[in-house]
Amino acid sequence: MSELLKLHHLRPAPGSNKAKIRKGRGEASKGKTAGRGTKGTKARSTVPAGFEGGQMPLIRRIPKLKGFSNAKFKTVYQVVNLDKLSKLYPEGGEVTIEDLVAKGAVRKNQPVKVLGTGEISVPVRVSANAFSSSAKEKILAAGGSVTEI
Repeated sequence: MSELLKLHHLRPAPGSNKAKIRKGRGEASKGKTAGRGTKGTKARSTVPAGFEGGQMPLIRRIPKLKGFSNAKFKTVYQVVNLDKLSKLYPEGGEVTIEDLVAKGAVRKNQPVKVLGTGEISVPVRVSANAFSSSAKEKILAAGGSVTEI
């Protein structure tokens, strides 16, 4: 009968169980200086985080920022000018944010503002998040309409 596999015969694969290195335990390997060499700052303890060898540390060179700012709450619009609209819609028609995203003029999930640089001669029905006053005037003068979402 062949040798049966028994629990007390199982052994870990060679090299899979490595002994933990116990530094600073006696005079043998990794003892005494524990792999740090002899003397010097690095042998005694670690250099403090942020220590730059005596020069004024970066954290102390930079001025302290005080106060509160609403800048992070500012609405940042993607800009579309009238000259771009006249190129994208030469026959006029309905202009929505979804259409502009499909044509690659703006990215999705960000508000869009129409600005008045350039001219538009065909009537367009534009719906966007914001309009400049000059853009509104030029779109209405061309016979179009403006809808703020």
